[in-house]
Parts: sequence; structure tokens; C-alpha cells
Amino acid sequence: MNKTFKNEVHEGLSSNPKTLSSKYFYDKKGDAIFVEIMNLPEYYLTRSELDIFQNKTHKLIEAFGVHPDSYFEIIELGAGDGTKTKELLKVLDQENYNFDYFPIDISSNALELLKQDLKVEIPNLNVEIQQGDYFEVLTSLSDSKKPKVVLFLGSNIGNMYDEMASKFIYSLGANLQAGDQILLGVDLIKPKEIVLPAYNDSQGITAKFNMNLLDRINNELGGDFNLNHFEHQPEYTEKEGIARSFIVSMTNQTVKIEALGQSYTFSKGEKIQMEISRKYNDQLIGKIIENTDFILHEKVLDSKEYFANYILKRN
Repeated sequence: MNKTFKNEVHEGLSSNPKTLSSKYFYDKKGDAIFVEIMNLPEYYLTRSELDIFQNKTHKLIEAFGVHPDSYFEIIELGAGDGTKTKELLKVLDQENYNFDYFPIDISSNALELLKQDLKVEIPNLNVEIQQGDYFEVLTSLSDSKKPKVVLFLGSNIGNMYDEMASKFIYSLGANLQAGDQILLGVDLIKPKEIVLPAYNDSQGITAKFNMNLLDRINNELGGDFNLNHFEHQPEYTEKEGIARSFIVSMTNQTVKIEALGQSYTFSKGEKIQMEISRKYNDQLIGKIIENTDFILHEKVLDSKEYFANYILKRN
């Protein structure tokens, strides 16, 4: 049983307001639900970034400044199913670039599926899957002094508040050398009419994804959450630029979690914050990296200008 999972669930449900970490969405069932989300008509994020990887691949490669005759490493944080990254990897492979691919993910299931897919789709590619915490794996990979391009896609950095995001980028720099790069995929600030449906789709798939974390607590920690007594509730304003996902208690209730030996009370209307999703512009990115070892090297947009891939270069 994952001790960290137990501790963080207890800490989150004991805090005021209550929280649960979005990183625990991704068990085997959660992985499958998120694939459904990525294919929803309302969920523009994946399509927007995929547009960049499909149609501006050479612009990305040019921004990296890599050459076919010089070895480098591509390291991806939170690789998932690799849908977007495969577009880049295929072009690099076809054009005989000399590189290895190191996908890192908390989900061993996702990594194994990705490795199997890549063996079929890009058989010549050397794939070294790395299961675990980003920084633990990066520390082990930092022994190699080869040039590195670190991919952090899908606006995953948006799950952090700005101060935390800045510390995260700074910590990445501590594991990289001068000249190494981060390809940072971020969702741009847009009107509520575009953003909110991405977190509140008409089929209720996103709600199911959030609720699955309660189900996971029930299954793995002996919880007795009644999912019918909770409701998914997203919120977003363009002025703030942060989408928030909550699960709201529909009644006064007490939930017991056997593995923790604890009970947690909920009042009617009380929220559990599950996730934030920060949206960005150039000024926010500049502020986040201003006290790190990185400079903004290049910016690549999708065709609708919904999404940006920023290339950050380490000094």
C-alpha cells in the first residue's frame, strides 16, 4: 500500500478547505478515462498541442538547435500515452537524428503501454522507461552529461500555483546543464466559453475522472465514500485565468477510511479541491522563470492560438 498516498489523503481531508492531489487521478482506470477525455469535443487542449506537434514539428526541432550527427536525450515528464510526442519522435527518427527517449511517468501501466506502442510504431527507437517521481528519476539521469531536451507537455505545469511552478522549473534546472532545454506546453488564457466546457463536458466523462479518485480511496484505503452523495463542480474566470475542479458534498455526512483509522465530516455544500489548471500568457511565463536558470528561447503556437509550446534554455 502506498504510504505517501495514505499520508497525502489524510493531510488533504484534514485541511481547511479540503483537498486531494490530482496526481492520484492516474491509476489504471483513471488512465483509461483520461484517454476518453482527450478525445472529447470540448477538450481542446490535446488537439491544440497535437496541432503544433503535427504541423510545426520542424519549427520545434529547429528551436532545439539539435543536429543529426550529435547525440542528445529526450526526457519526457508525465509521458502518458505519448500521442503528441510520437509525432516529434517519428520525424526525428525518419531524419536520422541520434537520440534516445526517456519517458517518465508515475503510472507503470501507462509506461508499459507506451513502450509497446513505440516498439511497433518506431521500431528503431531506443526507449528507456522510467517509473517514479520526476525529480528522483531526473537526478539519476543527470549523471549523463549528454545534451537534454526535457518535455513537459499538456499544460501539466498549470496544476501548480505560480510560486510552486517557479520552484519546479528552478529544480529542473538543478538537474540540467547549460544549454539543456525544456519544451513547456501551456494552455493560454481564453474566455470562459472556451475553457469551462473542457472541464465540464456534456457526457460527464470529466466528472467520472474526478470521482474515480474517491473510488480509488474506497478500493485501496478501505474508504466508504458514497459517490452518489458528491457532485463534480468546475469553476473558471478569464480574469483570474485558473480553472478549478471541485467535488462538492451534497449532504451532511461522515466518511470513514479504514486504512487511516480516521473519519472525516463533510457539511452540505463543502468542497474538496481536486485540481487547478492555470492558463498563461507571455507575462506570466516570464514571471515564473525570472528567478530560475532559464531564458525564454522560442514560442510556438497552434493554428487557433489556444496553446503555446515555450522552449526554455538553461543558462
